Amino acid sequence: MLLTLETLQLIGFAVLGVASVVWVVGLLRLLRREEQRTATGRDGRALLDRVPRQTGPAGPPAECVELTAAEREAFAVLVRQLTRRR
Repeated sequence: MLLTLETLQLIGFAVLGVASVVWVVGLLRLLRREEQRTATGRDGRALLDRVPRQTGPAGPPAECVELTAAEREAFAVLVRQLTRRR
């Protein structure tokens, strides 16, 4: 079968084969690097640890606002509406 193919076709097959091998090797290296990054703790949780605290001695003081009965009822209605949409 290979004897009936032209030289340019053989070169094309060789180039496609090499490109496929390079792509697979690159993909495997990328996946391994990502696994190592998550194994060493460099995931989303580690990024959140870099955000400064919003409360406590380093952050602003916490605020507390007393709600009236009507405001509490309106908030309860809003929460019920939002939880029903799931």
